[in-house]
Amino acid sequence: MNTRELGLTMCTALVVGNMIGMGIFMQPAALAPFGLNALTGWAAVIAGCACLAITFAVLSRKLPQADGPFDYIRSTMGEPVAFAAMWCYWISAVVTNAALSVAVVGYFISFFPASTAIPPPVLTVAFMWLFVGVNLLGVKSGGRVQVITSLLKVVPLVLVMVLGGAAILMEPAAYAANLPTTPPVGLQPSMAAATIALYAMLGFESATIAAGRARDPERTIPRATLIGTLFVAIVYVSIVAIGMLLVPQATLAASDAPFVTILDSLLGVGNGRWLALFVVISGLGCLNGWTLLVGELARTLAIKKLMPESMGRSNRFGAPWVALVVTGAIATFIALMNYSESLVAGFTFLSIVVTAANMPVYLCCALALFMLWRGVPGGLPPGLWIAGLGGITFSVFAFVGVGKEPLLWALALALAGLPVYFWMRKRHPVARAPAPSA
Repeated sequence: MNTRELGLTMCTALVVGNMIGMGIFMQPAALAPFGLNALTGWAAVIAGCACLAITFAVLSRKLPQADGPFDYIRSTMGEPVAFAAMWCYWISAVVTNAALSVAVVGYFISFFPASTAIPPPVLTVAFMWLFVGVNLLGVKSGGRVQVITSLLKVVPLVLVMVLGGAAILMEPAAYAANLPTTPPVGLQPSMAAATIALYAMLGFESATIAAGRARDPERTIPRATLIGTLFVAIVYVSIVAIGMLLVPQATLAASDAPFVTILDSLLGVGNGRWLALFVVISGLGCLNGWTLLVGELARTLAIKKLMPESMGRSNRFGAPWVALVVTGAIATFIALMNYSESLVAGFTFLSIVVTAANMPVYLCCALALFMLWRGVPGGLPPGLWIAGLGGITFSVFAFVGVGKEPLLWALALALAGLPVYFWMRKRHPVARAPAPSA
């Protein structure tokens, strides 16, 4: 059976689909309290993510047979470090599914007011298990859903960019009054805003996680990573700036469905909810992509004897069914715990925890770039020096920006994985890392 079923289109859709999820559709509200610091934070995020995207693209070319970041880190920094980083990433992906499901509910209720009769936790759990079911039908099934939803989710983004941009250009003075003046631009609020903004960019490494299922990975993975990251970055900055001008800061900060609020200001009250359908599709598409990703990551770790063998067990469609069911159950528990908070507050906290848990992978991969070039004649090219140092600097910047509590969560997640690692290595002591290509 051919296990390499993801081509350039599906891999790019995986990157775009996993990045454009619910993050950008909740960001206008989550970032509104930061005022203009949202834009300075975004500038830092885009620069850092560009450096990291280049880093991942280069690593995928240097180690074309590797199963993504785990092998990048293991071949340079050792298996314990690789496991700790990927364990954090795996947990963060599970938490991402919970955060996405929570965020989708706000928009779903906006589009289907009658759904208020259904308790939000029930809707949240139903959405998660719907896509566990889709991915149980195999990676190709999940990949096709990802391509379709990636196309549909662009609709509300393009509409806000076109209509909002036109309205601002026609009456710039009228909308300039909405420009926030508090809090003043500063390093600390910019770092805090960048941490929240980074959540919306998480996923640019998605193609590398599924590298073992990609066709011609040496070419496909770098292309998908760079194309997807640059496209999403341009769209995001436009959306955040337009939303900031169209809607007063206090109104935007209080909205559970900020895109509906933005479109209501353009089309009239009540009309924005029709676009909520596309936002729901976007969130569900992203939920599908992360469900696919978390299953494949668990399968990779199980194949490498770093998770229980059952996590790598496949059904007749080639899907890691045990991993999908287990991660679905964990995400359900996390999502239900979240309902002690409001939708925006809960989403914001979960997104910061996810961001903190992603940072070890980003930092280790940036360091791996330098370590792979040790002893190579001529050393690391100047452009890659900039990308590598930029990735390291941004990772440290994000660690500081997340704050004490999310950072402690990330540390706790890493430590929680150590007993699993030593238990699995006691049972399966042999493990070899792939050698870098010449």
